[in-house]
Amino acid sequence: MLSTHNHSRDSAGMKYVYPVISRRAGGVSIGINLNTNNACNWGCIYCQVPNLTRGGPPAIDLPLLDTELRQFLNNATQGDFLEKNAPEKARRLVDVAFSGNGEPTSAREFPKAVEIVANALSDFNLLETLALRVITNGSLLHLSSARHGIARIGSLGGEVWFKIDRATLQAIALVNGTQSSPDKIRKNALACAQLAPTWIQSCFFAIDGNTIDESEFSAYLDLIASISQQIKGVHVYGLARPSMQPEAKRLSALTAESLMFLSQRIAALGVDVITNP
Repeated sequence: MLSTHNHSRDSAGMKYVYPVISRRAGGVSIGINLNTNNACNWGCIYCQVPNLTRGGPPAIDLPLLDTELRQFLNNATQGDFLEKNAPEKARRLVDVAFSGNGEPTSAREFPKAVEIVANALSDFNLLETLALRVITNGSLLHLSSARHGIARIGSLGGEVWFKIDRATLQAIALVNGTQSSPDKIRKNALACAQLAPTWIQSCFFAIDGNTIDESEFSAYLDLIASISQQIKGVHVYGLARPSMQPEAKRLSALTAESLMFLSQRIAALGVDVITNP
């Protein structure tokens, strides 16, 4: 049975397509995993991907992706997949999301994969009812393939969930495992928002029992304030599933009250905030 606590990429027995219960999307999300080798250009300490490595994905078998997606859509819309595998309150398809086991825009075939999804949804008369999303760290906006894929998602009425967890060099290096600078992340977020409606997604948790300190959170608020007019809002979420990274034992979830307090401070900037503990 699918649940918010289990996002197994092989739940449907497919290579690229996997259904999950998304607490943020509010139903069954059809995941598209282009990074089948568990490789990502970032190394977030809260990542739930086992055996995470640095790098990008192997070549994508686009015909197989098309076949798997159409097979799953048929089972979900004409068969009994949702009845057998989803809790009663979540038995509805809500979106198709490029996510998976690494940074999806690192696949050079990303724009072609977007077209495959768009065509399949159109053929199943779902293009107007299912949201199309990409969940990204936004670090590859300098690649034409990333920009073209995101722009196409935007043209189809889809959106981007863009990761910004911290906003100082030290904290970004610790939490996201990258040397990317706050200014670079800000510029990428603004560039992304020009291509497609963009939500910022931010994960907050305690490290060694300590929540985000005031100076760090103030830097985060300053960054969000600087892009607040260009973004759709902020998704704030906590740890729902255990990290599979070496730092896992150092991490712990914040209380719902603590997470809501952070969300309220973000909302005070005048941006929409959706919170999922």
